[in-house]
Amino acid sequence: MATINATYLSLADLYSRQEATAKIGKIIEMLAQDNPILEDAPAIECNMGTYHRTTQRTALPSPTWRILNQGVARTKSRTNQIDDTTGMLETWSQVDAELVNLAGDKQEFRLSEAMAHMEGMNIEAARALFYGNTNTDPEQILGLAPRFNSTTAQNGNQVLLGGGAGSDNMSIFMVGWGPNTVHLIYPKGTTAGLEHEDKGKMVVYDASNNPYDAYMDKFCWRLGVCVRDYRYVVRIANIDASALTVDASAGANLYDLLVNAYWQFKQRSIGVSKPVIYAPTRVMRFLDHQARQGNSRILLHWQEWGGQSKPTLMFRAMPIRESNALSEAEALAA
Repeated sequence: MATINATYLSLADLYSRQEATAKIGKIIEMLAQDNPILEDAPAIECNMGTYHRTTQRTALPSPTWRILNQGVARTKSRTNQIDDTTGMLETWSQVDAELVNLAGDKQEFRLSEAMAHMEGMNIEAARALFYGNTNTDPEQILGLAPRFNSTTAQNGNQVLLGGGAGSDNMSIFMVGWGPNTVHLIYPKGTTAGLEHEDKGKMVVYDASNNPYDAYMDKFCWRLGVCVRDYRYVVRIANIDASALTVDASAGANLYDLLVNAYWQFKQRSIGVSKPVIYAPTRVMRFLDHQARQGNSRILLHWQEWGGQSKPTLMFRAMPIRESNALSEAEALAA
């Protein structure tokens, strides 16, 4: 029975969601997270079916200073192609039809479960955009952290180290979203974003292969990340969570690291891309403290941004957005 209730809704679940009036009560989503990357990133349809191909120019022709009566060598540019793949995230909700009939508000009861499934999809999608790794999990997508994890790689200049050690490290990501820089992708012929399909009432079978009626909902999200120009991503890695101090007297100096990242970032103002900085909650808290230390912190300030109802912490013209998808227990980047 414990296994069944871990998979399917029970009477106890129904009654726990009802108020004294037998209507479905408003559920306080204690597990809900802030994952603004899902709001900021544009999504573009794949140009190669289930994957997106980017052609990058890797070398320019070399001109020659010419003199009279002497020719010049013919030269050409060189290009390289990179393929970014998509993955499919899916979950199903199954509720016994008789359980739905017992609910005071049938649609509200089903919606209360659907909302939980959608929040779970959001959390996993945001996690994968940062940490998904097709090298270890081929069915997933390749996120930003595995792409920017080594200072000696081709894109190594975009990886800055915060001096941390051990296994309680964090990262800050500076990303320039745009159709020619960094964006999400989805397979050709499908739609972008989370899809919900109400399957209605269906005949399902229990563990003994006995049939019964249940309401089914399918949730599907096909997505991937395309980094067309790696110069529009900077990762500040190895920020030791336990070593941070309010005045940066020990641990990482977050402000100085942001300055270094700013000058490593290809585009420093809105135009070609939409630059956004993502940080975990602990970094946001210490960054807020460090922003008040000294006059040099005037470039780190609070202001309204992007129609947000609350002030946003800004570094120069870039918003710094709290992301619960970012881990506070990262392994060290090399």
